[in-house]
Amino acid sequence: MASVLLTARFATTVAKLAQLPADGAAPEVAFVGRSNAGKSSAINALCQQRRLAFASKTPGRTQALNYFALGPSQLPPQAYIVDTPGYGFATAPLEVKRAWDQLAGRYLAQRRALAGVVLVLDIRRGLTDLDRTLLTWMQPGVPLLVLLTKSDKLGQAQRAAAMRETEADLRALQMPNPLALLSFSATRQIGLDEARDFIGDWLAARPTDAGDAPAGGR
Repeated sequence: MASVLLTARFATTVAKLAQLPADGAAPEVAFVGRSNAGKSSAINALCQQRRLAFASKTPGRTQALNYFALGPSQLPPQAYIVDTPGYGFATAPLEVKRAWDQLAGRYLAQRRALAGVVLVLDIRRGLTDLDRTLLTWMQPGVPLLVLLTKSDKLGQAQRAAAMRETEADLRALQMPNPLALLSFSATRQIGLDEARDFIGDWLAARPTDAGDAPAGGR
């Protein structure tokens, strides 16, 4: 299933929970991360596309879930990649931050189709309080893959130390979720194959159940 990422194509934009596709019709993998952590670059690199996902020039401006369908284009989607809005935008008004909670936060907390969550962190910043807040929305048992992006900016020893520190910070949260970390760089192609394998395994383990899935969010 790892190669299915290479079939990614834009499907829809969801601005309200009621607009979500039928919950369970196809497994979904959500990408989350602070603004400027490299989330869009990670999605594009994993799917081998240049402009599949893109970040707004104004952090926090785009407050919607972008769905990318996976699988043959002539068939119903086998799965979805879901690009959530970046968070941590210092200049965004309070209403925008609340909108993130109402949409992306509730999506993470309620979405039955979630097969896994990819948290994108800048390896030079590690886990921040905003990331910790984001993780409180996650459902128990949903696997978490942490991509430490921009790893090429650090030397090998610095990279290893940052990985250990971030893993310790995550373990300290005692989350009831399977956890994995990868050193990652979209520009230097570090960690791409491993990340694709993780996501492919998640999708393979979550068959669709379109026949009994209700429409929209809970």
